[in-house]
Amino acid sequence: MVPVEKRILIKVANMYYLENMKQSDIAKRLGVERTTISKYLKRALDQGLVNISIVNDNYEAIEAAMEKRFGLKEVFIVPKSYDLQAVKQNMARAGLNLLRRIVANDQVIGIAWGTTIRELTRYAEMEKLPHINADFVPLDGGPENINSEFHVNTLCYQLARAFGARSHYIYAPAITRTVEIRNAIVQDVNYEKISAFWDKLDIGIVGIGAQVKSSNLVWMGDFGKEGIESLTKTGAVGEICSIFFDINGRPVHTDFSDRIIAVGLDKLRNLKYSIGMAASREKVPAIMGALRGNIINVLITDEMTAKILLNE
Repeated sequence: MVPVEKRILIKVANMYYLENMKQSDIAKRLGVERTTISKYLKRALDQGLVNISIVNDNYEAIEAAMEKRFGLKEVFIVPKSYDLQAVKQNMARAGLNLLRRIVANDQVIGIAWGTTIRELTRYAEMEKLPHINADFVPLDGGPENINSEFHVNTLCYQLARAFGARSHYIYAPAITRTVEIRNAIVQDVNYEKISAFWDKLDIGIVGIGAQVKSSNLVWMGDFGKEGIESLTKTGAVGEICSIFFDINGRPVHTDFSDRIIAVGLDKLRNLKYSIGMAASREKVPAIMGALRGNIINVLITDEMTAKILLNE
């Protein structure tokens, strides 16, 4: 390989490791072949310009304790951090590693929406994943008033594309304005198609929202102060796929229960892999409810949240 400036090696390493750019995109920006970028990255490692370390946090004991106490198939613990975005990114990497291991041909994989799942799809797009003959479907309706990058159809498409699989879209909101609108939607051919996939689900990937601001429905602006107060009166502690539940994982009746477009919690309970991704002190009651109600059988969370759950 011809000599190359140290400055270029550092620039390429920064774009790849810190900015999470694809090698092909870096190559386009610098006007070189993608294979050249790969060689630059290796040269940067060889010259000590990049140091990669594997942190062994010894979470195996906590994971085993969580699995035993809550009867979970698997638990994945990531490092705690005051930076919630960093926690979400680490959970996304853990979720992607799990999917890389368990997805297979002829499966149906369901995906909800939210900020952590957005991180998962973003990392999936940057990885070289094994292609599978499978179907990816949304698990609930899409929010109408947030950036399209968080829409469930967008996330479903991105994750399916990363695995070279098929994606399917739902043409409905998470919560309809009226019962009549929901009744019309569930009779539509699109809903019939998606709900048929829900009956054949193998894997579900969901976020777990707290009853307060971290609920996706609150975050996207569907509920104001009065809405949150009304939820509190129902005994709701958390939400999955727009369905609120109590501390034992039992769905609670809300003013919009009969207007929800989403997979039922019972379907999630019966999946081979029902994967919940959530972390933070405020989400502990919500996660506990999901665990007690067996809504999920795989949990991805951080060290702090796991320890609080074990001490509850």
